[in-house]
Order: sequence, then C-alpha cells, then structure tokens
Amino acid sequence: MDLRLTPLTAVSPAAVRPTGGVGQAGAAGRVAGTASGGFGEAFKTALQNVSAAQNKSSELQTQFQLGNPNVSLEETMLAMQKSQIGFQAALHVRNRMMQAYTDVMNMQV
Repeated sequence: MDLRLTPLTAVSPAAVRPTGGVGQAGAAGRVAGTASGGFGEAFKTALQNVSAAQNKSSELQTQFQLGNPNVSLEETMLAMQKSQIGFQAALHVRNRMMQAYTDVMNMQV
C-alpha cells in the first residue's frame, strides 16, 4: 500500500495518466488528468473513485468478519477511513455546487 503524497505542483504531465487501484497516490492525478474533459468529467471520475473505495471497504469488512486470515483489522479500518473521507469530500463539493447554483439563480438580471 503506497501512502506517499506528491504536491500538485511537482506532478509532471506524464504522471497524470490513469493508473492502478483506488486509494493509491495516483488517485489525485486521475482526477486532475481529466481536466481536458471538463469539470463534469473530473467530478464523475472522482465519484467513481469514491464508489470503488466504498466497495473495497465493504468487501474488506465482510472478509474480516468471515475470518479471512489475509485481511487485517488495520487494513480494514484504513479502507473504511479512506472511503469515509472520500465520501465527505464529495459531499462538500456537491454542497458547494448547489450553493453556487442557488446564488446564480438568485442573481438579479
């Protein structure tokens, strides 16, 4: 499991290509790499990553409860926290988008 973080200013364009699984350091690069597709595409990719993290977390919880010796409690708890943080971030973005939409709709012409 790779938990290294790279600052966005140090990311080269070649490092922004989509890579392996969810939760790796390349997750931020995948979202940033979709900038040519616009905000909607980036948001869709981010939601897919959050969904995949939640699915992985659920699978690890199930495997741990079934007593799988290859799944540790630490790994399960870390996956749960990652999925929770991702969900909270997506929720905050959604709330800010809805507030911005409301502000624009309430502007006088």
